[in-house]
Amino acid sequence: MTRPLVRILITSLTLAATALSGCGDGGPEAPGPIPRTYRMGFTPIPPRPDLDDLVATVLLWSERADAGLMSGEAPWDSLLAGVRADSFVIRNQLPLASWLRSLGLSMLVVNVDPTNGLDRSSDASPLVQAGRSLTEPSIQQLFRAYATAVDTLIRPDYMGLASETNLVRALAPAALYSAVVQTASGCAADIRAHDVTVPLFYTVQVETAWGWVSGGGFQGIAQDRADFPFGQTLGLSSYPYFVYADPESLPSDYYSRLIEAAPIPVMVIEGGWSSETVTSFPSTPALQARYIRKEMELLDRIGAVAVFQLTFTDLDLNYWPPAVAPFAYLGLVDVNLAPKPALAEWDAVFARPLMFAPR
Repeated sequence: MTRPLVRILITSLTLAATALSGCGDGGPEAPGPIPRTYRMGFTPIPPRPDLDDLVATVLLWSERADAGLMSGEAPWDSLLAGVRADSFVIRNQLPLASWLRSLGLSMLVVNVDPTNGLDRSSDASPLVQAGRSLTEPSIQQLFRAYATAVDTLIRPDYMGLASETNLVRALAPAALYSAVVQTASGCAADIRAHDVTVPLFYTVQVETAWGWVSGGGFQGIAQDRADFPFGQTLGLSSYPYFVYADPESLPSDYYSRLIEAAPIPVMVIEGGWSSETVTSFPSTPALQARYIRKEMELLDRIGAVAVFQLTFTDLDLNYWPPAVAPFAYLGLVDVNLAPKPALAEWDAVFARPLMFAPR
């Protein structure tokens, strides 16, 4: 979100959360649906980079969410230009976080990404364009200051410090992966110096853990667990339509096998199933709906903490860069906020009672 959009958002909107409660008559009750352990939510990403679209998107998904996610790369352009990290957070992320909380969400998760979210072989694009790299200690320090400011000012319920670490390790130069390890570990130490309670996490890419990149069969995440020991929760990224023809082909232990040797709380931070054919990966709205049903089964098996989709809506490719095209149809609604079949599957699970699990 650009700085002007945030200012407009804060000055033009007055939003309050409404709490709903009810009581029974004390009579016998029929058995209810199985509780879910995981909160459910999305990010504020709109179909187009437009304030009205952003507001409409968030208000619509907030009706079927009890958690919100703020996830993205560091604001490298601003940081390289000398903008203080805390000043940037106060002007940009803090107003958005406050608005999300005003909608009554019971969990706010923040994930800051030190590398390129669309190209895990590379530094973030603004760093590349400036001839800089996370491998530089001064750049690592900028990221650490930013992550610490985010945690200090926003006070999220969970704080993520690195994304798709196994995919970065597989695709990026060794020096860049080493820089991610160093930077995330430094961030964890900085945050722990003032905040001893927030659960810290990083994310791994599920298809990579199952050998999609290497082609050598199941790889697991033991190396990630060793390289990022600060992680108290494990974040998952999963886009199985790049690998599987249909959702029912996913193994029943698709998530659980990753943690069976060393259990740890798990949340899905990003992922989904396209409702349209993208490049050589065919799909349909019906397949997407079946995936939502399958994913919730996988989450039930591991007693997950949360599940997020980065995008609630599809992305209008007239306004977004071409690199997002493979992920443009992950929304549960289209670019005009019209529902797809997958939305009913999501809503059915969201209607289940939430069983609060410990962190």
